[in-house]
Amino acid sequence: MHYIKNLEAIPALAASGDLDKLKEVTRKYVFRTSDYYLDLIDWDDPADPIRQLIIPRPEELDSWGELDASNEAAVTVEHGVQHKYRDTVLLLCNEVCGAYCRYCFRKRLFMNDNDEVNKSVYDGLDYIAAHPEITNVLLTGGDPLLMSTRRLDEIIGRLRGIPHVRIIRIGSKMPAFNPWRILDDLDLQDMFNRYSTAEKRIYVMAHFDHPRELTAPAIRALDKLVHSGVILTNQCPLIHGINDHPEVLGELYRKLSWTGCAPYYLFQGRPTVGNAPYRVSIVRGWDIFQEALHLGSGLARRARFVMSHESGKIEILAVDEKYIYLRYHRAKDPALRGRFMIYHRNDEAYWLDDLVPVDPASTRQFPHDSIYDTEDGPD
Repeated sequence: MHYIKNLEAIPALAASGDLDKLKEVTRKYVFRTSDYYLDLIDWDDPADPIRQLIIPRPEELDSWGELDASNEAAVTVEHGVQHKYRDTVLLLCNEVCGAYCRYCFRKRLFMNDNDEVNKSVYDGLDYIAAHPEITNVLLTGGDPLLMSTRRLDEIIGRLRGIPHVRIIRIGSKMPAFNPWRILDDLDLQDMFNRYSTAEKRIYVMAHFDHPRELTAPAIRALDKLVHSGVILTNQCPLIHGINDHPEVLGELYRKLSWTGCAPYYLFQGRPTVGNAPYRVSIVRGWDIFQEALHLGSGLARRARFVMSHESGKIEILAVDEKYIYLRYHRAKDPALRGRFMIYHRNDEAYWLDDLVPVDPASTRQFPHDSIYDTEDGPD
């Protein structure tokens, strides 16, 4: 399998006449994919969902959104370390992905002059060791599985040497982008077997957006992870043109449940700069999500529909003719934890900040000096 960084190397694009416009997008937002993933595209269909996921679009240059839409900078406590919730830390350990989703909410990491990622991670590991309240560490970036197995072994081994770290999570789209990263690396499988123990599991937070990504090699890769002692879950955003149809999302959830990769979170897409062509309103998203859940068994219905807002992880509970009902699943401010909120229905609203509360007192802003909440339990 070969990685491709130049649009000119894709014959269907070179023949389309749109190459110059698309190259202008890649000067701002990097492009990368693989020949395997490109082979999943039906090039005769301009609206092909895999094409929408990976091929640049001129609309990405529209003026819309923010680079750090959830203000991750506010919870960055060390270089490459985010600590928003009491028991959970994000360790940004890699700034490269197997391919770049066009709707990525951290596309700022893949732009010039960005140094948020700390590839040495030692400061982050020291920070985690010094904070016994941290039981849950998420390795992210970028894609940690693009790092060498030796480097992963070093980081995970250090984490396993910290007694209070119980769960290690790895956020990765490599099972979708390059399943052979898992299938062909026996050392990686052995590492998971050593460090994912009966009392301290490793979770791989897979990222499948569309059922066509669940190819035979991808399913074999998931099976290898399961037999290496890894717990699998899947999280993905709701993205226009990719999975914003109940039948598509329902099929994805069913197939994931069959493989043992449980649907976990469905994210409302963040209002990130460049992501205007991929947005789905909250109300439409709720309707799609509910209809998709009805198409599968109970094991395919475990996902929560949430938005990762600056103030916390907010679950979208219900929508009726007049109101949108929300609850803080997790909150940066402990006073907001579990808070139930009612907003006036707005069919055009995309993000919490677009909504008008029925009772403004129930949605007060969190204090900016509150680093994390006091909640125990997994994120």
